[in-house]
Amino acid sequence: MDNSTHFSTIILAGYIDIGNIKYLCFIVLILLFVAIIVSNQLIIGIICKEKSLHEPMYVFLCSLSVNELYGSIALFPSLLSNMLLSKIPEVSLTLCHIQIFALYTYASVEFCNLAVMSYDRYVAICYPLEYHRIMSPAMTVTLITLGWSVSVIKFSINFSVSVRLKLCGNVMDKVWCDNYMLVKLACSDTTANNISGIIGTILTIVAPLALILFSYAKILSVCLKSTREMTQKALSTCTSHLISLLNFSVGCLFEVIQSRFDKVPMPPVLRVILSLYFPICTPLINPIMYGMRLSKIKRALKKCIYPWNHIKPISQ
Repeated sequence: MDNSTHFSTIILAGYIDIGNIKYLCFIVLILLFVAIIVSNQLIIGIICKEKSLHEPMYVFLCSLSVNELYGSIALFPSLLSNMLLSKIPEVSLTLCHIQIFALYTYASVEFCNLAVMSYDRYVAICYPLEYHRIMSPAMTVTLITLGWSVSVIKFSINFSVSVRLKLCGNVMDKVWCDNYMLVKLACSDTTANNISGIIGTILTIVAPLALILFSYAKILSVCLKSTREMTQKALSTCTSHLISLLNFSVGCLFEVIQSRFDKVPMPPVLRVILSLYFPICTPLINPIMYGMRLSKIKRALKKCIYPWNHIKPISQ
């Protein structure tokens, strides 16, 4: 018997009633959104403007910042409007599917970018003399295009499968639309979704993770055979990437815990915080961290903020 009903909206039941504190939370989220937009645009602008930064590592960083802008724009408008303007937090089913597509492609591209950046560090440390030959402009563009295209194609297929689902409910215990939760609401056959999910896991999680592990295994092997000075230099070039990778992994872990283990007793506030860490903290921390740690980015930032300090005096 088919118990499905046509729903035009999805109710996001993850929001909690916090009274007038919601206005403070709204202001904080607005400030975080502005900080994410400004900091990532600054990174993109500096890398595009400064010819000295037209190197693979910085081009990959630029791709990372573009993706973080994309993910933030997919999340914040809906999040802010539901928090302040809606008595019943909800989103149309069409916009829910679009948000799922955007946030999942964001997460996939982010991980692919981090994997490519680890490979870049592997080539730079293990093959320094051949670095520019291996990481040519063509190779750099190919790696970035591959990460974006695989993610978009995979989740386009996932989108086409999910929109055909017949739903038996429309209440999702989240503050943003999630594919796993949407499939749980379905009362039609979800075999195609499960197969798509397995393929997606292999392409967008297992493959990038294998590249990351391979790259750092090789880097570690070289470090163990090198002098202490060379090891410190090699590790210093990887620190920013490792912090970024750890931050992203922690966010993914939080998301899995609060989504997949939704029956585990957990305070509603903690569930919301864990849900928002993944799409907010990664795009907020990355540009700040790379801007502080990478000397070329810092110099370019100073040149942009204090241009008069870099004007050469006219010879008398």
